[in-house]
Amino acid sequence: MTERFGSYQNEIYLQGFGGTLPLCSTDATKLEDSAKELLGPGPFSYVAGAAGSGATARANRAAFDSWRIVPRMLTGATERDLSTTVLGTKLPGPVLVAPVGVQSIVHPEAEKATARAAASLGLPFILSTASSTSIEDAAEANGDGPRWFQLYWPSDHDVCASILTRAKAAGFTTLVLTLDTWTLAWRPSDLDQAYLPFLQGEGCAVGFSDPVFRGLLEKTPEEDQPSAILRWIGMVTGTDHTWDQLSFLREHWDGPIVLKGIQHIDDARRAADEGVDGIVVSNHGGRQVDGAIASLDALPEIAAAVGDQLDVLFDSGIRTGADVLKAIALGAKAVLVGRPWVYGLAHGGEAGVRHVLRSLLADTDLTLGLSGHRSLAELTPDDLRRV
Repeated sequence: MTERFGSYQNEIYLQGFGGTLPLCSTDATKLEDSAKELLGPGPFSYVAGAAGSGATARANRAAFDSWRIVPRMLTGATERDLSTTVLGTKLPGPVLVAPVGVQSIVHPEAEKATARAAASLGLPFILSTASSTSIEDAAEANGDGPRWFQLYWPSDHDVCASILTRAKAAGFTTLVLTLDTWTLAWRPSDLDQAYLPFLQGEGCAVGFSDPVFRGLLEKTPEEDQPSAILRWIGMVTGTDHTWDQLSFLREHWDGPIVLKGIQHIDDARRAADEGVDGIVVSNHGGRQVDGAIASLDALPEIAAAVGDQLDVLFDSGIRTGADVLKAIALGAKAVLVGRPWVYGLAHGGEAGVRHVLRSLLADTDLTLGLSGHRSLAELTPDDLRRV
């Protein structure tokens, strides 16, 4: 019997009957506004902000609105199966917890809270290299939950190899290489406040806890944090790698490798030729290139071109269950979700993350059935119309 995610709706109604309301909205499009009231200007802008004018972030949402679901009736969709298989592993739902750095600026329990929430739902938790929590501590919090590790590629080979070895030893099964953020974009919302959390030591835990990185320092991060910060930032930003360097990762990682940040069909084909196991069609939530193509607009042709050779995942702009289904109908096996659960983290730590993820899964489940489908496998582009 598959889990009935839609039953969370009944749970909420029954709690309301007893006088208890959800700790934050069940509408993910409203969470940004309420989180703004909870977070300081710097942390809020860091999470919510985008590159340049914000055109790419707006395009991500507009792209979802340009596709409409065409519901079918009398299909016997009472029982539904939201499970999917990604990289050979069956997941209870088509949602992965996207890698988001510096979660300590949102909530003191940071990645530990998120790791616990993801594990409680059986959803893959993806730890960022920019984590405020060490690899080992995040893994401990995640327990038996599925977990992947996201890499911002250090320019020092020995440090990179050490981090990958630690992640593998800590039970992270899949490596997600982010391609589009080898240096920070022009982000006015951060620049106008001169706010960069890394300069305060936030989001540096992976480096500061790495023995090889620590061995490069004259003084430990505890003794001289400013010097350690500058050394770490300089190592994980400022260097754009090349396709031929992927072989280094293969030498030091024996699990699946996923490339995140693919937008061009030729890059998708190159990824398939290089033998990687998956790609994430993503523009980093509009945080890197202003005026770029919406992630959803890039998805259909990429999925059609390489979907039979590797697993195509999707990220950037997901807010609702309808969004999830549209991405899957257009060729994604599953989606990565970021900002909504980060706002949930701000509202209530682990409970807030769990609430937002359960709400998204319930919305996805109910919308799947009400649109006339019993499983994700039934979704095709024919279930959508371009407006």
